[in-house]
Amino acid sequence: MSEIATASSQTVSPAVAAALPGLRHDWGRAEVDALFRLPFADLIFRAQTEHRRYFDANEVQMSTLLSIKTGGCPEDCGYCPQSAKFDTGLKASKLMAVGAVLEEARRAKEAGASRYCMGAAWRSPKDHDLDQVIEMIQGVKAMGMETCVTLGMLDGEQAQRLKQAGLDYYNHNLDTSPEYYPEIISTRTYQDRLDTLSNVRDAGINVCCGGIVGMGEDLDDRVGLLVTLANLPSHPESVPINLLVKVEGTDLDDAAPLDPIDFVRTIAVAKIMMPASMIRLSAGREHMSDETQALCYLAGANSIFIGAKLLTTDNPEQEKDQRLFDALGIRPMPAPCEVASIRAAE
Repeated sequence: MSEIATASSQTVSPAVAAALPGLRHDWGRAEVDALFRLPFADLIFRAQTEHRRYFDANEVQMSTLLSIKTGGCPEDCGYCPQSAKFDTGLKASKLMAVGAVLEEARRAKEAGASRYCMGAAWRSPKDHDLDQVIEMIQGVKAMGMETCVTLGMLDGEQAQRLKQAGLDYYNHNLDTSPEYYPEIISTRTYQDRLDTLSNVRDAGINVCCGGIVGMGEDLDDRVGLLVTLANLPSHPESVPINLLVKVEGTDLDDAAPLDPIDFVRTIAVAKIMMPASMIRLSAGREHMSDETQALCYLAGANSIFIGAKLLTTDNPEQEKDQRLFDALGIRPMPAPCEVASIRAAE
């Protein structure tokens, strides 16, 4: 393992990663297109080399995502069964009670999760709803897990409130390239999303931001998404790469499937461009073979969601994940409190 990774006890904190030399924010499209077109073995070797500069290549972070408010969203995101525009059979629900969310968090920790993520199907949160979410964040933090929420668009004041509550990460994906974005969503602009990311970053909260592939986009759109992410003022500390899960009734339920090798290439290029970021193998794992997932880990993916559901779509069973991890020699990444205990004992 490299000196950087050894010095950080297997992983690099976001604050340290942001200050490390050599992270670029000047990627050009032609250069990134050339990365995608490298011979597969060369691409994977380069991605794995970059990955090992910052992380233990045999550790994967376990996260759990709970939908704390499901359905009824006024946005028209073409992939999303939670949009009120689509008739997918999904029943809208109110915001969960704080106690119920914390009980789910306890179960997630017992199952091995070190980060707990909470998602609400809102365009943006109302202040009284934010009060409840803040209680959830504080309760999960008290359990020793990292916290992440995704609540839609945030203004600066809302981001500051979440920071004061102790929130570790805020998720707000760009979804696709600026050019392809209008084909997927019309109810908010790309700039709206960038503004929320800026508010989150200005508040001092770690950014979780990635996208979805397999929505009918072409290679140039995957290039455009990663260029936009990597050329932000700071790389997102967490970059979820989602494979579209097609849901009947949505605009994208007939999208052509993405070739698995093209998906792995997207993971690898993301790791090369943002080597100190956690690259999360997110939605779509339920439909991936063990071999595809293994290639994703080799390409630098080092974070997954565990649990039966990923918001409203199926997720692989924990036993299936464990069998694959055992075969690959992958260990769960320790929680931040566990890393702190190890460092204190050294």
